[in-house]
Amino acid sequence: MKNLIIASLLLISCVQAAFAQKTKIAEGTGYYLPRTELLFTVKIEKTSYTPGEFAAYAEKYMKLSDVQMEPSVAYRIVDINLTSLGERDTSKFYVLPTASKYNINTIDIDDNGVLLAINAEPKKISTPTPFVPSPKPKAPNPHDYMNEDILAAGSPAKMAELCAIEIYDIRDSKSMLSKGQADFMPKDGEQLRIMLNNLGMQEEALMQLFDGVTVKDTMEATVKFIPTKEVDKQLLFRFSKWMGITDADDLGGNPYYVSVEDMHAMPSVQEGLLNRKKAKDNGGFYFNIPGKIKVTLYDGGKQQSAYELYAAQFGKTEALDEGLFGKKLFTSIVLNPVTGTLENIQMEDVKR
Repeated sequence: MKNLIIASLLLISCVQAAFAQKTKIAEGTGYYLPRTELLFTVKIEKTSYTPGEFAAYAEKYMKLSDVQMEPSVAYRIVDINLTSLGERDTSKFYVLPTASKYNINTIDIDDNGVLLAINAEPKKISTPTPFVPSPKPKAPNPHDYMNEDILAAGSPAKMAELCAIEIYDIRDSKSMLSKGQADFMPKDGEQLRIMLNNLGMQEEALMQLFDGVTVKDTMEATVKFIPTKEVDKQLLFRFSKWMGITDADDLGGNPYYVSVEDMHAMPSVQEGLLNRKKAKDNGGFYFNIPGKIKVTLYDGGKQQSAYELYAAQFGKTEALDEGLFGKKLFTSIVLNPVTGTLENIQMEDVKR
């Protein structure tokens, strides 16, 4: 009995997986039209600070004031971009008739069951490429640049003092080289450049012991939003300088709001393409005529950015004239994967 139940569950899951991709029904092929979702891509810069080993002596030996003694992390938003994507609208399921009376050679449906094209190559929509931060050079280890006297010092205070003396010696050497007054001057400009670079690297590494290390990393977060009606400053996400993007109910983050305005505008459709007869329930050749909306993003009460775009759910659904796919015509259509609108339609008379 147990094996029978497991087998039944496996059978159901296989059927559901097949249905999600391309549904074959007795009278045709099932498909969905899309609805439009919005994807906000938030680029964030993370700044991490680690105090230096000799931070307590920074003011005494290096004359550095206000040096942080504790590690810290801070975030800031660098950029926000908006991308519109398409997903299947479960309220718009139809059956594409594939009887012999129709001149249909190919039907393209994506993995989510959304109709892309009939008798044509589907339109390719580029999806956002995941952000990959560029590799960073390895930070120098200050201990690699300590001389024997520094390493042999018996206390942090003495080590800090000797490191400070070494830094000032390096700066004197750089100054003498730049002025051409060093005891051992390089033979040419390339050697001078190499020597100055090496001295600069030593100084930078040893200075980390006093003023600490600051590392900046860039990352991305995505926030999905599906507009279904007009809204005025609906909470989209929250952002904290100390935590980055936070939960919507975390009041420690600054609120970002989104507003949606229906502009009540739709693209026109070529005359003679629509089915003026009463369409059969749950069947036929359907497409979306999307509506234009204005999406505004606010950082608190301040407007951040505004976008105008077409969204399937703010328009209407129409049926194509079934005669377009009769035996006397060869019609190819391409639908927009994001809005479900007619991206392209071509008709040719069939020669007998």
